[in-house]
Amino acid sequence: MAPSLSRRTLLAAATAATAAALAGCSSETDETSRGQQYEFTGATPPATVLDEAARAPAPAFDGELLDASQFESSSLTGDIAVINFWGSWCPPCRVETPEFQAVYTDVADQGVQFLGIDVKDQRQLAIAFIDSVDATYPSLFDPRGEVALAFRGFPANVVPSTILLDRQGRVAAVYTGPVSGDDLRTAIELLLEEGPA
Repeated sequence: MAPSLSRRTLLAAATAATAAALAGCSSETDETSRGQQYEFTGATPPATVLDEAARAPAPAFDGELLDASQFESSSLTGDIAVINFWGSWCPPCRVETPEFQAVYTDVADQGVQFLGIDVKDQRQLAIAFIDSVDATYPSLFDPRGEVALAFRGFPANVVPSTILLDRQGRVAAVYTGPVSGDDLRTAIELLLEEGPA
């Protein structure tokens, strides 16, 4: 017996939503980026670290971390910052976050800060996710996607997305989709080579 029309419609809608989510996770980086090219080996296509003259200041933002302490983006200034937009509901984030944690452990004492932005999530699910992948860097709780909206021009409208800031707080690289730990290390090394602020 064939399924009812409403059941088919629901199935089609669910399939379309899943396809859209997966497509978002593998979307390409902004083609207007210019600068030094370097080769990526992970799921994200080759991307660009912008020339210093082409970098725009990151928007200021603040909010509450998952541990309920307050955060202001001004605390990132002077360091290289890796900002990763994630959600406990995002399958690629389960692969990406442990790799980011490994990179964070290696570079934290070199003037590199990591900040997760937990987007459109429930706090208890986000905390359980962080605990399950042993991530120790802080994450901002952004249930309405307000911080992601502040970065809309860069863009950060796909989860996962990662934005690297240079020591002057300017956007130096944008990745839409998952990034491997090796590729993230390469980008951070390029920014570290630029020297102090």
